[in-house]
Amino acid sequence: MTEILLLALLVVTALAAVSMRNLVSAGMILAVYSLLMAVIWTDLNAVDVAFTEAAVGAGITTVLLIATISHTGRKEAPSRPGRRMKFIPLVMMLMALALIYGTFGMPNFGDPKAPANLHVAPRYIHRSQDETAVTNMVTAVLASYRGYDTLGETTVIFTAGTCVMLLLRRRRRKHGKETKRGGTTG
Repeated sequence: MTEILLLALLVVTALAAVSMRNLVSAGMILAVYSLLMAVIWTDLNAVDVAFTEAAVGAGITTVLLIATISHTGRKEAPSRPGRRMKFIPLVMMLMALALIYGTFGMPNFGDPKAPANLHVAPRYIHRSQDETAVTNMVTAVLASYRGYDTLGETTVIFTAGTCVMLLLRRRRRKHGKETKRGGTTG
């Protein structure tokens, strides 16, 4: 019952964020969405993912959104009549249905006969120290087996932060020349 309530709250916050015209309010609702996702991950016993979701999703992302909005404007610009794409909700609905259909082939939650419990977990338990030379199994999984995944996540966060900093650069006109903070450009 708790899972259904959390899922319903998640859907409500997602719809609220999409329908907001005030960008600060939308950013705050997205922070609530991330916190709800952290609660769901905790409920699924994935505390490491929940911690990352809370720190990155609700923390850093909210700060970056608010910083970006403070430099761009609080309201969404009105859309031009000819530019609005009316088929996007249909595409989104089809994607959601495809994702839901994909979950039907998954094993039940906590199933001891699931492939992850029959193949992956025993290998990590029995061979991780020999394959990685790391005595702590959790460290072996995170640093060795999931190293590329962690590198990818770090790369995405670094790229997003760099893009936000580039977007937030202030440019102003000074005596007919475009300038960046503190200096002139030729």
